[in-house]
Order: sequence, then structure tokens, then C-alpha cells
Amino acid sequence: MHKFSKHAAMLMPLRFWLLSSSPRCHTPFMSAEQKIEMYTDGACSPNPGRGGYGVIIVQNERRQELSGGFSKTTNNRMEILAAIEGLKKVMTEQTSGLDITVFSDSRYLVDMFNGGHAKRWRSKGWMRGPKDRAKNEDLWGRILDLAAQHDVRFVWVKSHNEHPENERCDQLAVEARQQDTLPVDEGYEREYSGVRIQDSEEQQLTLL
Repeated sequence: MHKFSKHAAMLMPLRFWLLSSSPRCHTPFMSAEQKIEMYTDGACSPNPGRGGYGVIIVQNERRQELSGGFSKTTNNRMEILAAIEGLKKVMTEQTSGLDITVFSDSRYLVDMFNGGHAKRWRSKGWMRGPKDRAKNEDLWGRILDLAAQHDVRFVWVKSHNEHPENERCDQLAVEARQQDTLPVDEGYEREYSGVRIQDSEEQQLTLL
């Protein structure tokens, strides 16, 4: 048996108090049920033209597919809308504490969100400059509001690179835009009436 000195014995309560009173860093435990992977894609042909979106939501062993389309829209709008519809579906069923990773082949969607550009546009009244208004503000506003409720991050994947979920999302989007009867994209009609897409939406990636 080890013998403790009287001095060491006196220090033990102090040491215990210091350890027990020290601040601790608590890392929240994220259960598997709260981790969600979402794959999204948009399609439009011609651009602008008939468009569709496809979504795959994976949570544990559960897998859901969503799709929809519009009679006239743009490819970028369908890319954003795919993420919106996926987030809406998830948040309808689960209201808090979600860790969501969205995989998309759209640089426009991933870079504008991750880089904070969309958030900055909104803070400036959707103006990118004195005379340069951001495009698709109706959709960007919706996705920012949805993402603010949970831990959401976007990851870019290369398109048509034999990624099974990305390929399936593309298939869903194409099938959706090929439906006989499609609704009107009112956001597109309001924003793009008489505007050439090449002179507006697509150039915003190069004018940051």
C-alpha cells in the first residue's frame, strides 16, 4: 500500500475541486436519425424552356424521391428549387436539430450559398451593385430561410460522372420536364419577362 504524505492528502480535495469546476466543452451528440444526405439536380431544355427537378433524400435506411416541373423556367431555377423542395420535405417531417448535407452538380447553387453571396445580396436588398440586381431572389430567399433552421451545407459533385444518386436525380428531373401538363413558374415569369438569360443569370458566376 502506498503511503501519502500529509501535504499530498491536503491537496487532494483542492485538486478534485479544480477538476470538477473547470469549464467543459460539450459536443452535441448527433444521432443517425438526425443526419440526412440529400441529392438534387435540375434540368431545362431549351434554357429557358421546359424544366424539371429531382431530389433524393437518404436518412438511415429510408430513401425518398421527389420531382416536379414547370412549363417555362431556367436550369438554375430548377437547381435551386430542387434543394428547396428537398429541405421543405425534410423539415415538414422533422422540425429541429438536423444535420443536412446537400449534394449538387450546380456550381451556381453551391458556390453562391457556401460563399455567402446569396446572404450578402439579401442584406443589400438583392442588389449586387448600384445597377446590378441579383437573379432568382424569390428562390434564394426561400432557401436561405430554410437553411437557417438547421445545420445545412452544400457539396459540389461532378455531373454525369457515374455518381448513382446524381444520375438518378438527373433522370427524375428530365422525366418531370417531359410531362404533358406542367404548371407555370410564376417567379420566372415575373423576373425574366423579356430578359435574355445569357445576359443575366449565367453571367453572375463571372461577375462576383
